[in-house]
Amino acid sequence: MKKILIIGDSCTDRYTYCDVKRLSPEKPVPVLEVDHVEEMPGMAMNVYRNVCNMMPKKHVDIITNDNWESVVKNRFVDQKSNHMFCRVDTPQFVEPVDVFSLKLDDYKHVIISDYDKGFIHISDIDWICANHDSVFLDTKKELEYWASDAKFIKINNFEAERSPYFVDEFSSKIIQTLGGDGVMWDGQLFPVKDKVETLDVSGAGDTFMAALVVAYSQDRNVVRAIKYANRQASKVVSKRGTSVPE
Repeated sequence: MKKILIIGDSCTDRYTYCDVKRLSPEKPVPVLEVDHVEEMPGMAMNVYRNVCNMMPKKHVDIITNDNWESVVKNRFVDQKSNHMFCRVDTPQFVEPVDVFSLKLDDYKHVIISDYDKGFIHISDIDWICANHDSVFLDTKKELEYWASDAKFIKINNFEAERSPYFVDEFSSKIIQTLGGDGVMWDGQLFPVKDKVETLDVSGAGDTFMAALVVAYSQDRNVVRAIKYANRQASKVVSKRGTSVPE
């Protein structure tokens, strides 16, 4: 059985949960009293973790930056309301990947989870898409023709507004997530079937992408895959954390 390959930049997602009891006398800002800290793999590593929670780990590979544990997104969160007050990122140099050494024929599907931190460049994405017929792309880069050979491209509302001409021309490849309104693909709306109370949207896009590819790998039915991914993303936003349970 051929594997799924995930390639992209990763980080550590750190959640610093706090109690907020008063405002500072110096400035009208909340004083955060740290209660506890939780850490989990983020970005491409979160896609990997989600895929592994939906299918046997032996069928999944990941290529990511070696220093991902020291690339930290630190979110300060009120533990009662789950409201995030701020996020502090720890920037680190990310060594670019050498995509030309990849044996893409070993993989059934390739997921590119590109957070645009320097791990994978436009020319790398272009080459991967040109040399594999089932690439699922999720990138923070503005979409242009270098992405046109991807099988499917997952975008959100902001990314759609930023690349309107590309989205119009390649609509059959574009899977646009609409938050609580569902997903749009090729002119068809797939609403969220079961509305849930949103507690934490962190990792929803990663979960959607992971579920989309896992479902698509079974029978290449994109409609069924979108519906499954919708359900899994709804699960993850209804709880704390960035991945679906095993």
